[in-house]
Parts: sequence; C-alpha cells; structure tokens
Amino acid sequence: MPQATPSQHKVPPTLPEAYEIRELSREQFWPLCEPLSMKIFEEAQPMFNARDLLTESEKEKAKALQSRMGDPFRLHLAVFYKNEFVGWSWGFQQSAETYYMCNSAILPEHRNKGLYTALMHETVRRVSAEGFQRIYSRHTATNNAVIIPKLKAGFLITHFEISDTFGVLVHLTLFPKELRSKVLNYRAGQILPDKEIQRLLRHPI
Repeated sequence: MPQATPSQHKVPPTLPEAYEIRELSREQFWPLCEPLSMKIFEEAQPMFNARDLLTESEKEKAKALQSRMGDPFRLHLAVFYKNEFVGWSWGFQQSAETYYMCNSAILPEHRNKGLYTALMHETVRRVSAEGFQRIYSRHTATNNAVIIPKLKAGFLITHFEISDTFGVLVHLTLFPKELRSKVLNYRAGQILPDKEIQRLLRHPI
C-alpha cells in the first residue's frame, strides 16, 4: 500500500538573482495587481460574476453582511524583478483555523524560474507563523502547472467543487502539522493507522 510522503513545504527555494518577494499593504497591492490580473486572465475561460445579478438594494445588503465579518487577516505578497512588479499571491482568513490562498500569478516572461513555488513557500511560512492550521486553494481541475508544484510541496487533494463562477475546481489543502496530513492519508485509504494515528482517534459519544 502506498505510504504518505512527508510535507516538503519547510524547504524554502532560492529566488533567482534580482528577484525579491515583498509584503505590501492592501492599498499598495491592488493598483499594481489589477491591471496585470486582467491581462493574464483575459484568455482564460470567461468567468461568471454572481454580483452582476444583484440589484442595488441587494448590493447594499451584501455590503452590510460583509461588514459583519470583522477584519480578517489578509496577506498580499508581490514579486519584483529589479523593482518591476512581475507576480503576486494574495489571500485571506476564512476561519479561526483556515487561510484561503485566493489568487497567484507570474507574468509569462518570468515563468519557469521557480517564482510561483517561492511565493507558495513564503505564503505558507507566513500564515503558519500566524497560527493557521489549514491552508487551502482552489484551481481549475486541469491546471497542472499549479497543481503539480503544490502536490510536490505537501498539499493534498481534499475535494472537488462545481462552481458557477469558475467551473470544475480541485481543492488543495496543506496542514502545517504534518500529522494531520498523515491522518488524511489514513482517512483516504492510503495507509493503515499506526500507533500515532490510533492515539488520536476517538469514538463518537
């Protein structure tokens, strides 16, 4: 039976010369990201935005509901090459244990240099230090350019989603505590429960 492989996310990659990753504020980040985001994703499958269906009254209600969510943790990372903005990764807190890696991209002329992997590792390092116990992302099910690096870094497939916005998505989850990954592999039938796993299992009351 296949064995669970240990997570590799603790091994940080080295950035190529003249590249750096910076954390930006929300106000600094979006003016840089938005124009390039539209350029990169304009050739992707058209996206449906449910907000287009809302009336003005419904938009106001949605805004009021959002305000009740408080001030969740957010992270905006940017990749610069000689002070030129060439890539990003951003996400936000969804619960007391979960961080959602919402969107990442590298400009085409800067790809295949390990920049996406470096961004992923830096995100994991920072949000793990904040105390998040579950880090996940959603990807088009055929997006191997992103899915494969994440699987290599210790992310695990946790479920699939049919989204009216994006289509068929695969969810990839990383648990900073590797024992949770081990338990997930047991639950998926990849390994048998050893003493470490058995110690954690409880019967419902």
